Amino acid sequence: MATAFEQYFTSLRDKHIAVLGLGVSNRPLVRLLLSFGCRVTGCDRTPREKIDAEVLELESLGCNLRLGERYLDGVEADLVFRTPGMHPGNPAIVALAQNGAEVTSEMEVFFEVCPCRIIAVTGSDGKTTTTSLIAAMLKAAGKKVWVGGNIGTPLLPVCREISPEDIAVVELSSFQLMDMRRSPSVALVTNLAPNHLDVHKDMEEYVQAKKNIFRFQKEGDILILNADNAITDSFTGIGITKRFSRQHRANGVWLDGDVIRRGDTAVLNTADILLPGVHNIENYMAAILAVEGLVEDATIYQVAKTFGGVEHRIELVRVKDGVKFYNDSIASSPSRTIAGLRSFREKVILIAGGYDKQIPYDELGPEICAHVKKLYLNGATAGQIRAAVERCGGEMPEITDCGDFASAVKAAAADAQAGDVVLMSPASAAFDQFKNFMVRGETFKKLVMEL
Repeated sequence: MATAFEQYFTSLRDKHIAVLGLGVSNRPLVRLLLSFGCRVTGCDRTPREKIDAEVLELESLGCNLRLGERYLDGVEADLVFRTPGMHPGNPAIVALAQNGAEVTSEMEVFFEVCPCRIIAVTGSDGKTTTTSLIAAMLKAAGKKVWVGGNIGTPLLPVCREISPEDIAVVELSSFQLMDMRRSPSVALVTNLAPNHLDVHKDMEEYVQAKKNIFRFQKEGDILILNADNAITDSFTGIGITKRFSRQHRANGVWLDGDVIRRGDTAVLNTADILLPGVHNIENYMAAILAVEGLVEDATIYQVAKTFGGVEHRIELVRVKDGVKFYNDSIASSPSRTIAGLRSFREKVILIAGGYDKQIPYDELGPEICAHVKKLYLNGATAGQIRAAVERCGGEMPEITDCGDFASAVKAAAADAQAGDVVLMSPASAAFDQFKNFMVRGETFKKLVMEL
């Protein structure tokens, strides 16, 4: 009997498929569609003279390429795969849907055809670390785990290798969730705060997108929520809802002094968690709920003692002349930078600023005043961050406007003395100076290693 994967892709044979966006995640998808005899049009804004060899190879395999500024003009298709970075309200997508095209995505089809249990994680902050923790716990328990979504390898093209006994752990962004019509058996929302308002129409659209992670769950499915976040705590689903809390006893996992408990059972002491910061205590509580019934507490303890975190997330880069340099490039919002600042007992030297996502910085100002002794600003949001700090009143850190990222790193390093912590935690996206936060983080690490 044919699997759901084979049935789905066999049904697409001879259909006209448009793949919007030819980034890393969609290229394996194009190959897969071509292998099933589909007529594929690959659409990308990048002009032909700047396109890379892998995309041109897709053309040689039979993909019709539409490239350049007018890449969406006149596209016709039976089925459209939307890249996460493209808003579902894009006029070209709306027109295609009005003309009868079905609009989907690589991740939505994966949810449809995946043969195993799916645990999915979303949120404004902590979703990558929580996803990675869940995967680490399951692997330590002897499970075969597939990690993907917003991180890792595109999962749809490898779906034939996945067995029903395996577990898929996926991180989902609001962009991926915006038009999703399927939900996982275990859905986890770490927290919600203003983010990506340069793409979403408003905060309401952002929240509604996040809700799609559980909106289509069935009875018996599990929804895990942060009880300390007012937005997530207000959510209700059709399945079994469990909560985690640092502030009070919750109906799932909660913090009792220094002990993380599941109900009355002590699972983990916070002193055993290698990762710094109270936000990582929350990440552990969320992960513990997600693996309930699948992983023994002794295994969770072993993971906590050895899990060193995820790259670009309060990552210790180097200790030079007694100065510790931390890369927190993932911190593209004020709430994430606040969590980073609260991870250190001492006041830090902070490097901040970057691309403007149209989110407020009011809450960041007082936190910088409380946790930062010197502030080095760069990028498009430098003025907004400075203004937020100056509005908080009271004692302020010394502030230096550096213009560009490299100048900020070099200036902070030059002023640091033995015993100092230099934290690059921008509270802003990277797109004004870098392709993404990963390139920004790698640049920081390179500059620090060259000191």
